[in-house]
Amino acid sequence: MANEQLSPLDLAFWHAESPDHPLHLAALAVLAPVGGVGAREVAELLAGRAAGVSRMRMRVRDVWMPPGGAAWVQDDHFEVRRHVYLHRDSPELLGELMERPLRRGRPPWEIHVIEGATEDAPFSVLLKIHHALADGLRAVSLGAVLFDESPSLSRLTAPRTGRKGGEAPAIPVQDLWWLAGAVRSRVGAAVGEAGQALGIGVSLARASLGARTVPALAAPSSGSRQLATAVLELDAIQRIRKTAGGTVNDVLIAMVAGMLRRWMSERGEDVTRVAPRALVPVARRRSDGRRAAGNQLSGYLAELPVAEPDPLARLCAVRKVMDRNKEAGPGRGAGAVALLTDYMLPMASRLGAPLAGHAVRLLFDILVTSVPVPDLGFTVGGCPLLEVYPLAPLARGQSLAVAMTTYRGRVHLGLVGDGQAAADLGRLAEAAHAELAEMGAAVA
Repeated sequence: MANEQLSPLDLAFWHAESPDHPLHLAALAVLAPVGGVGAREVAELLAGRAAGVSRMRMRVRDVWMPPGGAAWVQDDHFEVRRHVYLHRDSPELLGELMERPLRRGRPPWEIHVIEGATEDAPFSVLLKIHHALADGLRAVSLGAVLFDESPSLSRLTAPRTGRKGGEAPAIPVQDLWWLAGAVRSRVGAAVGEAGQALGIGVSLARASLGARTVPALAAPSSGSRQLATAVLELDAIQRIRKTAGGTVNDVLIAMVAGMLRRWMSERGEDVTRVAPRALVPVARRRSDGRRAAGNQLSGYLAELPVAEPDPLARLCAVRKVMDRNKEAGPGRGAGAVALLTDYMLPMASRLGAPLAGHAVRLLFDILVTSVPVPDLGFTVGGCPLLEVYPLAPLARGQSLAVAMTTYRGRVHLGLVGDGQAAADLGRLAEAAHAELAEMGAAVA
């Protein structure tokens, strides 16, 4: 395929990264071995499929025009074995894999297959993808291509035979993300866009001036990462939603607020005046219904009612702030800061993105994201997918990122920590269970 310029937002993601703060997304999939197929066989299968996806054979290269820009180009030295690895499980392995930046001279993704304790034990697959390559939704699409046995996804699955050396033919990237070229209308649209940018900028300035540091959620850059996971029953969340109102996402955000309250209280901190700001990413949609190249993201800012002692009052507060955000739309407010990249020249993005990375803690204290996964019962080589945990990048100066996904009647929670939160991730996971139980008891 022809070289494709990185979108303004993807260019910002690419240049905002630092060795201590890599900007890759990840998903941890837990699978069960079946019929002699285990970690080693799945690693071979995933390597073959990944080699057949055209986007996964492309790397980022700087370009002369426009100045400061970059493009996706075919990696003439692509070798899938440099991207797919097999490991024996160890307590620190996942954290070490998450803290390592992806190599920038190669296509920015890796697959790590982690063997279980025994041949019959479940094993794991960690998929790492740079944020410039995919946002959460596109990462799910990419994962769906690599995983198999779903008839609705059969057209996206790389053929397994027919090429010298066993390499599958490349799948056009259009089949993955339905990319469509677009020419932006000018004149009246330009006036509206300028007004939108000005409004976002004003909101951003106001939010930054009103920023209040939450010490428990702040952390100096250590470069290390710790991970924890939790599984919550979707039925319990649905019962709370049906009784108290709101959406499943509202209940989950309120649960995160209660989780933080419990954790901070256990640490002996005064929570009576704490209201951390959460950035809740939102997928953008084109007004003409077509899909555009690159990440399409905005976000909502939501103050988490950690100071509120009553769980249902916390949910009510979350519902109100999220309803206000939805009414305004993803193109307004300080949470839409990602949209400002649309108005930046590539050179400004190249120079400004690292500075913006240092300033994110002035805008929000914690990332709370929810990534939908199709409820299709995925398998790899016949090995059923038991659990899937999304893992979000950790912003500079912050100690915790929370990502959630719903799959097969359960909500899977992925926690990524540094600094103070890193040592307490197990307690945070327990606090999530305790908070959901208290919310359930309150509506019983």
